[in-house]
Amino acid sequence: MTSMACHHALISIQTQGLQNKVGSFSGKIVSKGSMIDMGLLSRANCYPVRRNLFKVHASSSSPVANPIQMPSNGESKDFRKKSDETALVLIRHGESLWNEKNLFTGCVDVPLTQKGVEEAIEAGKRISNIPIDMIYTSSLIRAQMTAMLAMTQHRRKKVPIIKHNESEQAWKWSQIHSEETKKQSIPVITSWQLNERMYGELQGLNKQETADRFGKEKVQEWRRSYDIPPPDGESLEMCADRAVAYFKEQIVPQLLTGKNVMIAAHGNSLRSIIMYLDKLTSQEVISLELSTGIPMLHIFKDGKFFRRGSPTGPSEAGVYAYTRSLALYRQKLDETFH
Repeated sequence: MTSMACHHALISIQTQGLQNKVGSFSGKIVSKGSMIDMGLLSRANCYPVRRNLFKVHASSSSPVANPIQMPSNGESKDFRKKSDETALVLIRHGESLWNEKNLFTGCVDVPLTQKGVEEAIEAGKRISNIPIDMIYTSSLIRAQMTAMLAMTQHRRKKVPIIKHNESEQAWKWSQIHSEETKKQSIPVITSWQLNERMYGELQGLNKQETADRFGKEKVQEWRRSYDIPPPDGESLEMCADRAVAYFKEQIVPQLLTGKNVMIAAHGNSLRSIIMYLDKLTSQEVISLELSTGIPMLHIFKDGKFFRRGSPTGPSEAGVYAYTRSLALYRQKLDETFH
């Protein structure tokens, strides 16, 4: 349970606008959601959603998306056994070696750069006080590295362990025979459905050279249209079909049982899931940009998702999550001292 599992976070406020007037001070904010370390709050960017209504600013009210009612079925009430509020954390993997080389990566299995490793560790620091009970990643190493590195920073110090269910023997050989050890572990489920979209004949090509060869407009169409795939590849629509179906069939039931879930995946598979969560149109999602290594938080409560925070953020520690109480507290400070 998010509200019970999170400790009180120590607040350290020293914003640029208030520094000269109030200096720095500390205290505690307790919300019904997760505890937020105000030392992380600085500037926040926004990402394009319907008519740009949802923007994240330190002094504004909490950026909560319109609640999304989960599709009802006969099993929904049976799943909701433990918590009435759980956390869903989404993280795009850190920079990969092919990101660094400006190559189309798609489903080619490329590891992280040193910068990507640092981004994953920083992401872990930002979510270190949010309870995580299960982790889902793609089948690609850059997403798995990001998840594992992020969890090294978590305050609970539980060990993420990849579940090998590819064969009966793999399942049997990877069993844990200590109940105490199981309690100190977090299962990691890998799935190809969460993979980056497959870029077909573009995989391994330099993005600039490809634009020079086929034309900038054609390459932009392949990269940013919703339903037009690159040669022998997937469109964003095709990626969304598999990623969202997996999310609804495999991950939502875990949230309904009270599990707090982290998904470490890719730009397009996560854009697809966010499109579903935030009810973005096909036109809005094609302009949605996700920064590498920046955690995104949704709260799942009463069968609905509430967005907390911004998918994009500055390279330094920035806003990754808000609660209404915290946002109103900051707004009151601004009104008092401005």
